Amino acid sequence: MTPHYKRDELGNQVPDIRAAASIVFDPQTNAVLWEQNGHERRSIASITKLMTALTFVSDEPDLNQVVVVTAADMRNASTTYLRTGDRLSYRDLLHLALIPSDNAAARVLARTSEGGTAAFVVRMNEMAASLGLTNSTYADPSGLDAGNMASAYDTSHLIAFVAADPVLGPIVRMQEYTAQTKTRAIPIHSTNKLLGDTMLASGIDVIGAKTGFISKAGYCLATVLRLPQTGQDVAVVVFGARSNAGRFMESRNLMNWVNSKAATLFAAKPVVPVAQQQQQQ
Repeated sequence: MTPHYKRDELGNQVPDIRAAASIVFDPQTNAVLWEQNGHERRSIASITKLMTALTFVSDEPDLNQVVVVTAADMRNASTTYLRTGDRLSYRDLLHLALIPSDNAAARVLARTSEGGTAAFVVRMNEMAASLGLTNSTYADPSGLDAGNMASAYDTSHLIAFVAADPVLGPIVRMQEYTAQTKTRAIPIHSTNKLLGDTMLASGIDVIGAKTGFISKAGYCLATVLRLPQTGQDVAVVVFGARSNAGRFMESRNLMNWVNSKAATLFAAKPVVPVAQQQQQQ
């Protein structure tokens, strides 16, 4: 639980992270505040669902439309709250995919989109290219395929886009939600243990996050926090931590570090809201 630090080439005290790759990124100025192997492509597990959700809402679907879960959606789904034959809305499927990381829900979103799953995965890769995420490629919508690859740098941009999205932003900061099928309620809870975390420095607000894990990827976490002193949004990404607890510990330590250095890290830097950046691109 004790944060580790080291000295950089200028003698500044910076984090010493045990995870395979990490980054602290300022989405307002596109500045990398700190990184370790930040441009290395790695398997990203369910971090993939950020792109799944962003690609899905980009088509402006009717979120109240109800669709049916099939046996194929459920096959080897690992984490899921759904059952074959469940009928529920796209809105609830987005919540299921992003809050408890439901794999079957992500599959339903892709399968029922125009052209089916294969065409949807093509659009995921096209979306990544349009956002300038040059080190990101996607093979399936759930993240169970180890071929879903990205860098921490790309993912810091992606989580910032999602957190600023008017549909997805509120979802990725929810601690709990109740999805509703035609026959039953499904109470769900976030896999992000930093929501409401009392070990974060006072005033830090976690405004978006997504977890991911498969053996190839290790334990991953992408987060956006808001700093209390400046109101600045900062993206923190940790890839390849050794344990579930480790990814939260490393992320928490990075958040507390950037909060403690905010006065110098953001000195004299103009702040451009993320939503305004998206309009300019």
